[in-house]
Amino acid sequence: MKFSEMPYERPDVEEMKKSIRAFTERLKNAASYEEAREVFLEYDKQYKKDDAPITLAYIRQSIDTRDEFYNAEKEFWDENLPEIEEYEQEWIEALVESPFRAEFAAEFGDLMFVKAEMEKKTFSPAIIEDLQKENELVSEYDDLIASAQIPFEGGVYTLSQLWPFESDPDDEKRLAANIADGKWYAENGQRLDEIYDELVRLRDGMGKKLGFGGYTKLGYYRMGRNCYTEEDVKSFREAVIKYVVPIAERLKRQQAERIGRPYPMYWADQGLKFRKGNPRPAGDADYILGQGKKFYDELSPETSEFFHTMLDEELMDVLSTEGKQSGGYENSIDYYERPFIFANFNGTQGDVEVVTHEAGHAFAYWMNRKRVPFTSCEPSAEACEVHSMSMEFFGWRNAEGFFGADADKFKYSHLASALTFIPYGTLVDHFQHIVYEKPEMTPAERHAEWKRLSAIYMPWERLSCDDPVPFYPEGRVWQSQEHIYQAPFYYIDYCLAQTVALEFWALLQKDEKEAWERYMDYTKQGGTRTFTELLKHAGLKTPFDEECLKEVCETADKWLDEFDLTGIE
Repeated sequence: MKFSEMPYERPDVEEMKKSIRAFTERLKNAASYEEAREVFLEYDKQYKKDDAPITLAYIRQSIDTRDEFYNAEKEFWDENLPEIEEYEQEWIEALVESPFRAEFAAEFGDLMFVKAEMEKKTFSPAIIEDLQKENELVSEYDDLIASAQIPFEGGVYTLSQLWPFESDPDDEKRLAANIADGKWYAENGQRLDEIYDELVRLRDGMGKKLGFGGYTKLGYYRMGRNCYTEEDVKSFREAVIKYVVPIAERLKRQQAERIGRPYPMYWADQGLKFRKGNPRPAGDADYILGQGKKFYDELSPETSEFFHTMLDEELMDVLSTEGKQSGGYENSIDYYERPFIFANFNGTQGDVEVVTHEAGHAFAYWMNRKRVPFTSCEPSAEACEVHSMSMEFFGWRNAEGFFGADADKFKYSHLASALTFIPYGTLVDHFQHIVYEKPEMTPAERHAEWKRLSAIYMPWERLSCDDPVPFYPEGRVWQSQEHIYQAPFYYIDYCLAQTVALEFWALLQKDEKEAWERYMDYTKQGGTRTFTELLKHAGLKTPFDEECLKEVCETADKWLDEFDLTGIE
């Protein structure tokens, strides 16, 4: 069945509630494990069936935020899902309290109970209205970003469509594009401040209602963190400052020298990696998808079957179009056992990275799509990001196909960007910890805090009043990072995963076969183990080991330092 053929019919919410409660009562009254198991499996199937149209509504609304029908459906589910969650929590409670818990754990793993115990801590009927309001505010942010119509050089562009101009090798054009982008954000800055201020205070209130004294602990539970703590993340941030920032600063200084621009760097110069332009795909969207097919056909039988299915069943929407939500994501439609990829191709290096990054997520789901319960198909967020960020490096084997003459330029740029990204992502995390520790901060104080942290994590930025680009040099770049609004504390997951992905990259330099075997060992576990256990069982080091970050960064830095850039401009 193609994605367009998947039917949408809004489930009856009251019937959903009755169904969940009926399953809960049956589980409570089960006289044997066999009976309880039957109820458990029936619930798993019914949940997937009820969830399918909801997931379809959210995906289709993100493809076109102007669609009145799916806008209304998304608004409906934003309001009603928190109410349904109350009934789902009753099911979780019954499962946790089941006298057959040991038997369930023996067959399906104890991790589902670890997750259930955490989910219990994230909900109370007292926060239903808060959850509804949170959904409303996040949707407003998403729709505001998607609505951007920016005049530039005689055309009108969305934010995603403007990106290629923001890294143009022509200094004047690049500056003008960045000014146009920054102007749009500046014009909408007050509402962006208001939305975030409401979200912070709302989330802080939810944390207090649930007995956490604030949001941070609740945020960690909502992210499903079950094998590391806030202190572990703090230690990782300190290691990033110690080992990664000096390397990233040197790479950025070299970048400024290559493009002949001042250092520290003005905002409009940061996106240009090479004087004659960044690496670009060797063809259009159809060409890139064709090269993706070639790459996955050659990588393994499993990846070949997966990508053919994605193409044949139209499970990717990749073109940047008017009204489309920004960014990219992978989502799973569990009832059909299919992943879906959403992206915004714009003719840049990122288009190829979508075919590897988001497809990395999708492939991991594909390999585990038949697991029971369906919640064990995918691990926690940072573990999922390992699938995607590591697959980007496996994509190097088809660099020539994807980029043609720019293949070497791409490899250098990709690896350098991996190292310079980690400080940025860590800054996002540190910023959010401070924001939720001090929810009373004013918008101006938040912007000042971002600038203060930027000087620590990204000293290559020229955050000064002489920068002609509005908005960004004012310490407001964080407002273009949708994760900060949508999923607090998510962003450090990318940094942890990037560290592991660099482990895979280092393995690839030595033995491609062993690297792929380790990747499959990691991926095939699905969501049956915690993040650190997944790594251990695949023979990988944890990013919380300071030596891990130190070693992979030094190895990558040495490769970049020795890479021959002769003739690459």
